Amino acid sequence: MKIRLFGSAVYALIAISGSFNTMAAEGKLIGTAGLMQVEGAGGGGIVPWATLAGYDSREEVAFNAMATQVDVDDYRLDAFGVSASFYDRVEVSLTQHRFDLKTLGGEIKQNVIGVKYRLYGDVVYSDWPQVSVGVLHKSLEDKAIANALGAEKTSGTDIYLAATKVHLGAVAGYNFLWNISARATKANELGILGFGGPNQDNYELVVEGTAAVLLSRHLAVGVEYRQKPDNLGLGESNWKDFFISYIPSKQFSITAAWADLGTIAGAEKQRGLYLSLSGQL
Repeated sequence: MKIRLFGSAVYALIAISGSFNTMAAEGKLIGTAGLMQVEGAGGGGIVPWATLAGYDSREEVAFNAMATQVDVDDYRLDAFGVSASFYDRVEVSLTQHRFDLKTLGGEIKQNVIGVKYRLYGDVVYSDWPQVSVGVLHKSLEDKAIANALGAEKTSGTDIYLAATKVHLGAVAGYNFLWNISARATKANELGILGFGGPNQDNYELVVEGTAAVLLSRHLAVGVEYRQKPDNLGLGESNWKDFFISYIPSKQFSITAAWADLGTIAGAEKQRGLYLSLSGQL
């Protein structure tokens, strides 16, 4: 894995974390804000949660940055993103995907703009789960491969509804987190291979989920699962991962996972390491 691609992003995250450490430091319990997932929304690794990507309270603003790499057998995805959450109500994010075709050569770039709005609740303190609605608008800079594979469009918008809850002391005294999201999407492989195709050009409703145990205030382990449509007829697989997150402070976190992405563009058994670094202030 080409960790060097993370270099400038890592230094930036460390600099941010070290320079500003009080902006939203009192807003939420450590570990309950989640991460920035691969599309830039607050959540897990591959699934957006109802939580916003920041520790801001209803009187605070939080800023976040992330660098993520998913390195599987034939492909590598690098994602770099920034986001801001305002008064524990609204989140906005901007992310770029760089999809490296390792065996074929070349790279596909995609830009993602996200907005999330918290509709109800608090992930810890309300009786019912926190619920949020979000949109992710995606557009390809490199359109040739999507067009060659028969994608109907090279831009599209996902819409999702997420519910997330933390149960304190629920699993052998440890805190337990669950999330379930429903997404309406036309995206092929996150949109990297375009939107829609010969099999289908309508929105498809898919389900995504996360379950995690917080072993301490600084360590969490869990699993994720994400359904995906097969618009191109290439056998696009559902995704899953097994992750561990280390959260030494509210300003920095690191997540590693074993990701099973199944079949991508006809290439089977795409499995490998997911690594994500996040900085918050």
